[in-house]
Amino acid sequence: MKKVWIKLIWGMILLIKVLPASSQNKSLFEKQLFILGNDTLPCRILTPKNFQSGKKYPLVIFLHGAGERGNDNEAQLTWGGDLFLDSANRANFPAIVVFPQCPKNQRWSDYSKKITDENADLPVWTEGEMTRPLQLVSAFIDTLLKSGTIEKKRVYLGGLSMGGYGSFELLWRKPGVFAAAIPICGGGNPAMISGYRNDLPLWIFHGDKDNVIPVANSRMIFNLLNQKNKNVKYTEYPGVGHDSWKNAFQEKELLPWLFSHRLPKKSKG
Repeated sequence: MKKVWIKLIWGMILLIKVLPASSQNKSLFEKQLFILGNDTLPCRILTPKNFQSGKKYPLVIFLHGAGERGNDNEAQLTWGGDLFLDSANRANFPAIVVFPQCPKNQRWSDYSKKITDENADLPVWTEGEMTRPLQLVSAFIDTLLKSGTIEKKRVYLGGLSMGGYGSFELLWRKPGVFAAAIPICGGGNPAMISGYRNDLPLWIFHGDKDNVIPVANSRMIFNLLNQKNKNVKYTEYPGVGHDSWKNAFQEKELLPWLFSHRLPKKSKG
């Protein structure tokens, strides 16, 4: 393992640790560390193919699931990385894409589960501060937005499974930041629906045979949001289990839909 050193990129200082790349393709996601106080957030960052200094780019934050937790700065690219590495997608949607990694035994969002009358494990949310990993993600987003390299009206959020929970939480924690979001097989806190931006474009995905995170929560969140926000879409895959992200990543309109949105001048909400 090589030494840790300081590198200047996009007008800000980040700590970089160079590790062996897992594959030629994945190595295009640069390994970086965001350090805040005594905490470190491993990140993989993909920059546009023909990155131009001084130009502003859209920002995509993608939160992985529970199975990809750790500190190897590798596993978080297991699902979703290939979507942004696709040559056509890189050409058509140049952006700075960030995959942070949550430590083992921690979560993006703090919740427990209970059995409801519908026999579905719906999340019970802990009201209070964000988990430390999500605080680090939030702080890193703020740092990137101050770098002068991000097109602030085009910041996008996605996540799957545990990352879907984290995505739903960030949407009400930072309602004025994201232009659009794609939570996949996750869960949201119905008590915080009022904190969402009323015009937020949201495309929710879930499989109806998911035995890890029941589809009932995605249905409920969609129905609640749809009462006041006609920019919310919901796609449910019949016969699909917890790995509905595989289907979502095959949606031809996924990235065109995501990147088509910009923050309005005056957001409603």
